[in-house]
Amino acid sequence: MTKPGKSATGEVRIVGGLWRRSKLPVLDRPGLRPTGDRLRETLFNWLGQDLSGWRVLDAFAGSGALGLEAASRGAAWVKLVERDAAAAASLRQVVTRLPGAAERVQVQAGDALGALIPDAWDLILLDPPFDAQLFEPALAAATAAIQPGGWIYLEAPRPYPESSRLALHRHLKAGATHAHLFRRNVDNSAP
Repeated sequence: MTKPGKSATGEVRIVGGLWRRSKLPVLDRPGLRPTGDRLRETLFNWLGQDLSGWRVLDAFAGSGALGLEAASRGAAWVKLVERDAAAAASLRQVVTRLPGAAERVQVQAGDALGALIPDAWDLILLDPPFDAQLFEPALAAATAAIQPGGWIYLEAPRPYPESSRLALHRHLKAGATHAHLFRRNVDNSAP
């Protein structure tokens, strides 16, 4: 069992952009499984390497690997939302040590679903704990929060289909993880 306040037990690295090779601590917390380097690299190959000007929400931030990777690749504004207080504190420390991150990366301690309010996001990153059963509510909330033409990335233990509002752009299975990249349809008349 994890002891409260236990420190970092591992690390991941940012794989591209301004902060390439920067280490991110991974705390030993229930449900925390950071997205691996290869899967993150694949995601940003799908999206393109330059996210200049993008507004990104990492709704279940954990180690911050996904959101900080987006910021490293030029995203103008990144919000990292993490419910676990120790993980949020660790994210704040990371943001203070990465050059220029404090000006464009915000860490919010709190509920991920509560942060998914309509705000014209260009990219929403969803990687909830696999045992939390938050996939459907998170995907529905993200669909309402993303701007038309925007992207939603979802990691889940099973495949999720596209819908009338979301087109499945890319999907792959890596181990026990299904990675999905959805694009919000531009036609606002779709239910």
